[in-house]
Amino acid sequence: MTDVIDNDEQIKYKALLESTKAIPWKLDWATKQFTYIGPQIEELLGWTQTSWLHAGDWIDRIHAEDREKTANFCISQSEEGADHEADYRALKADGGYVWVRDVVHVVRKNGVTIELVGFIFDISERKVMEDKLIILNKKLEQLSFQDGLTSIANRRSFDQTLTTEWQHARRNQQPISLIIADIDCFKLYNDYYGHLQGDDCLVKVAHALSQAPMRVTDLVARYGGEEFVILLPNTTATAALEIAERCRNIVFAQKIEHAMSSVSDVVTVSVGVSTIIPTMDSEQSLLFARADKMLYQAKENGRNCIEFC
Repeated sequence: MTDVIDNDEQIKYKALLESTKAIPWKLDWATKQFTYIGPQIEELLGWTQTSWLHAGDWIDRIHAEDREKTANFCISQSEEGADHEADYRALKADGGYVWVRDVVHVVRKNGVTIELVGFIFDISERKVMEDKLIILNKKLEQLSFQDGLTSIANRRSFDQTLTTEWQHARRNQQPISLIIADIDCFKLYNDYYGHLQGDDCLVKVAHALSQAPMRVTDLVARYGGEEFVILLPNTTATAALEIAERCRNIVFAQKIEHAMSSVSDVVTVSVGVSTIIPTMDSEQSLLFARADKMLYQAKENGRNCIEFC
C-alpha cells in the first residue's frame, strides 16, 4: 500500500515539475549521465528530451563564447559541493541561442558529490532589459561629463581629466598646458540680444574652439558661463601659444555680430595660457591659477589678445 502511495506522489510531483516554465533536470555525478530532464527543454531550445544523455551534451550546447568559463565554473563548484547558478547563452537546435540561468543544487554523501539537481530558467527578456539598462547608464554617465548647452565637455570632465593628466605629467616630467578663453563683453551681449541668442553664441564659440586642438588627448570644455578651457597634455609653451592664437582667430572668423562690444563689431575672446612641468610638491591648481591670471592680464590689455606665462 505504501509503495502505491509513494508511486502516486511521484507521479503528482513529476506532473507538477513538468507544468512549470522552469526546466528540471538531474545528473549522476559519477557517470555524468542525465537521469532526467524536463520535456520543456524541447520547447525552449528545440533539442529533444531524449537527446540529453551526458554532461557533454550540455557543454556542447553552450554558446562558444560562454562555454569554457561556464563549464569550468559549474564543474569546480560541483566538485567542491557548493550550490551555484550560472547565466549563459544556450544554443538552440536551429542555430540561435537563448539566455538561461542554471540553478544547481549539489547532493553529497560522505563528503563526496553524488548527484546534481537543477532548474533551467529562460531569462531572455530579463537579459534584454539588463542590456538596455547598461546602455542607458552609459549614456547617463556620458551626459554627466557633458555640458548641457554646448555638448562639449563640462567642468566635471575637465577636473577629472586634469587630475589624471597632471599626475601623468609629473610622473614623466612632461609639460602640461592650459588655455582659458573668455568671451569679451558677454554680459553686454546678453543684455542687448537676449539670453536665447546669448546661448546660441555660446554654442557657436564652443564649436569654434573645439576645432583648434589637433590631438585626441586634448580636451575642450566649458568651465562655466562664457569661460572655456583647453587642456593640452605633453604640450610645450610654444605649441600652446600657437593653439591659443588659432582659438582667437577661429572665434573672430565666426563673425558673430556684437554691437555692444568695446573691442570689435563681432564676438572676440581674451585668452590666458600657462605651461608647467609639474614637480613632486606642486599642486594642479597652480596650472589654472596661472592661466587665469594671464586671462585677467589679457582683459586689462584691451581684450581680444593672448597673455602667457
